[in-house]
Amino acid sequence: MRTALSQAIAEAPADLSATAPRHVAIIMDGNGRWAASRHLPRVAGHREGARAVRRTIEAAMRHGVKWLTIYAFSSENWRRSAGEVLDLTGLLRQYLRTEIAELASNGVRLRFIGDRTRFDPDIQQDLTQAERGTSGNSRLNLTVALSYGARAEILAAARAMGEAVRDGKFDPDALTEEGFAQFLSTDGIPDPDLIIRTSGEQRLSNFLLWQAAYAELAFLDVLWPDFTEAHFAAAMADYSRRERRFGARPA
Repeated sequence: MRTALSQAIAEAPADLSATAPRHVAIIMDGNGRWAASRHLPRVAGHREGARAVRRTIEAAMRHGVKWLTIYAFSSENWRRSAGEVLDLTGLLRQYLRTEIAELASNGVRLRFIGDRTRFDPDIQQDLTQAERGTSGNSRLNLTVALSYGARAEILAAARAMGEAVRDGKFDPDALTEEGFAQFLSTDGIPDPDLIIRTSGEQRLSNFLLWQAAYAELAFLDVLWPDFTEAHFAAAMADYSRRERRFGARPA
């Protein structure tokens, strides 16, 4: 039987990529409020949020998006209660062991950005195996931000560049924005064209601050577990009506 992801790939029109944003990034917000509104434990919201991730990957396939980045676990999330952190890491462990095979078989390439050293060794190993096992795929490039914070990423890039200068491997006089970006964890990944945030909040929350310089922003008044392909399609339609000038004056 064909899976939903396989169906999404089969149904994706070949010409959609000409009009779709090349790279969509999503701040998945609202799991806790979704659960609270239903008098459920927060972990229920995170479980339903994982289902929304699956729907979103399918939607990206159908709408011709080639790069998708999702903000799954911020560096600040470690400050949450020990119980919630345990629930989140448990869901991550489950997702890695139940979903990756299907993603791989359907041409999805996985990358993870962020400080993975804070996770248990078995999760770190699963992350590495997922990246290696999907490295040859190109149908959709899926980047998952885990234990990620943009300020920490920029600091780490500056530190790495400083070390390269110290070791004579990099000429600081030749530094450009493109050269600096090579030290970021997103090296090789195009900047996002569109960043979507759910839950009605209107901020980036330390997500892709360097890369978002010219991204279009869409703030949707829907909690992440309720996010559907209809919401994704609405954001795509709104994006298609915008004029991207990258700081230049209109003609």
